[in-house]
Parts: sequence; structure tokens; C-alpha cells
Amino acid sequence: MHYKVIGLMSGTSLDGLDIAYCLFSIENGRWSYSIEKAETIEYSSELKNKLIEAENTTSLEFAKIDKEFGHFIGKEVRIFIDKYKLEVDFVCSHGQTIFHQPQINLTTQIGDINSIASQTMLKTIGDFRRLDIALGGQGAPLVPIGDRLLFADYPYCLNLGGFSNISFEENGLRIAYDICPVNIVLNYLAQKEGYDYDKDGQLARSGKVNNIVLEQLNSLDYYKTKDKKSLGKEWVIENIFPLLQNSKLSNIDQITTYVEHIAQQLYGNINGDVLITGGGVFNEYLIERLQSKLTNHKIFIPHPTIINYKEALIFAFLGVLRERKEINTLSSVTGAIKDSCGGLIVEY
Repeated sequence: MHYKVIGLMSGTSLDGLDIAYCLFSIENGRWSYSIEKAETIEYSSELKNKLIEAENTTSLEFAKIDKEFGHFIGKEVRIFIDKYKLEVDFVCSHGQTIFHQPQINLTTQIGDINSIASQTMLKTIGDFRRLDIALGGQGAPLVPIGDRLLFADYPYCLNLGGFSNISFEENGLRIAYDICPVNIVLNYLAQKEGYDYDKDGQLARSGKVNNIVLEQLNSLDYYKTKDKKSLGKEWVIENIFPLLQNSKLSNIDQITTYVEHIAQQLYGNINGDVLITGGGVFNEYLIERLQSKLTNHKIFIPHPTIINYKEALIFAFLGVLRERKEINTLSSVTGAIKDSCGGLIVEY
């Protein structure tokens, strides 16, 4: 069987909309894939601000943003399809996470899939997280099924995006969880210096680590448990930002100290060779700090297309599994009462 699918991802760092045209095939129970075309559509300041403020709006305004963002996504996908003259079976969208509070059985991603379907004129699959939440899971992470079936050659798969998350096999089960916040904090601090992000980790390289603040970060309760856990921006706002703001460190030293915190947390969760993807890979200083600790293991950094579009690829794959009515969400990862096949389908 062969599938031609567009995967869409919009992460917590709000860098833009990732669009990936992916081909999947299965033979003798083994999946293969390729990313044929991929682009990131940068958000306008107006749209970015709407997405940032969505959680603080009225219910009516929230519903309008959901629809508007869906139409925006659909229009951009249609432009992408026409530009490259693509044949597409269906579209799979993660949406933009606005609320993620699994402790109260809540996760919300906007970008209405009905609106996407209306603009693309294609079957659209989305809303991948809420079934797992309803089954008592964290609703995250969802990428591990793709790590298991598409990236099985690597003992550990690590993604460095707004948050870091890791995936690996243990006793025949796929284990995965969020390790710590990454770019959601680093970008916030870099913006205080007038930059969108810390290019190559240059800001972090110029500061000093404060061991007292580092210990405070490492002592946060979240890090005391290993699996079946996930993070959202609400946790960052409640725990990380106040700690850094009250530290009285310079902004640059906050960045350097936080990078060291990330490196230590990553190191504590890796016990083998590791594939690293996500925007954090381009933070050379962070990768250097991690490599200095992982002296007995290899770090694999793939082609930039995989670095940048692995999540879009895997959400396309989640849609393929949903179309096939096969498991795409693992209870060993999320803590739900059972594995499930998540995602709603809009037939155009």
C-alpha cells in the first residue's frame, strides 16, 4: 500500500506552519517513508499575536480564531499543493496547542479541520490528542509510534522543540515523555535581547552558569518521575519563568544557566546512541554541552529536512494509521487505559 499525505505541524515556539508532503509505503509489515517537499510558512505578527492571546479571549473570539486559523492553514496548503502540482490522498493536521492540562483531562488544539478541508478540497484528519485524554492518558507525546515504526534503527529518539521529548524501547514497550522545556524558554529569553532566538547558541556561550539557580531548576518536582508525563506552557509560566525572574541573574546568565539545565536533564534521560531532531539541534552550544556529557554514546543529527519536519512527517503518519484504523497512540507512553486510534476525519 502507498500513501501520499500532507502533514502539518505548528509548535509551541510559533515559528510558523510546517508543511510536509510525505510518501509512505508498507511491505512485509515494514514501513518506509520519504519527505518529497517541505516548507515552513512564517506567521505574520498579527496572526502570531492572535495565537498567543487566544487563551485569554472570550469564548466567541476563541471560536472565531479556531475557524480563521483553520482557513489560513487550508489556504496555505492549497497554495503548496498547486505550487508543486502534487497528488494528495489526504491532509493531517496537529493544530496549535492552546491548552494542555492533562491533570484535569484537558487538551485543546485549534485550526478547525472542517475549515482546512473546505480550502484544500481534501479529506482532512486532525484532533489526534483528545481520545487519549478521554481514556485517562496525557494526550502526549504522540510521536513515539512514528519513532517505533519509522526510526527503529536508533535506540533513542530525542526532539528539541518548544519542549524536549524522548522515545525508546524498554522491555518490549515504547516509553516516551517530555523531559524539559527548551525553546519555549530560550526564545523568550533571547527576545529580551532583541533576537527571535539564540542563533547557534551565541548568547548562551557568552554567559556564566549560576550553580545555585541551576540546582533550583534541577530540583523541580516534575523531574522526580520518569515516564507517562508531559509538559505545557502553563507549567513553564508557573514554574520556570518566576524562578528565573527572581534569580536576579543577568538575562545572558539566565540563558547560559538554562542551557546547562537542559543539557543535564537530557543527559540524565539518555542511555544509548541518540537521534536528535527539532530546532534545538541548531543551537550549537547546547549540542556541545550535551555531547560533553554523553561521552560513551553517539549523537546522530540527520539531514536538515528531517530535523525540521520530523514532527510534520509523523503527524502525516498518524493520519495514515488512522485511515487504516490501526493503533496510533500508545498507552505505554501516555498512561491511558488502552492503546487507541486517535483522530477525527472530515470527508470532503
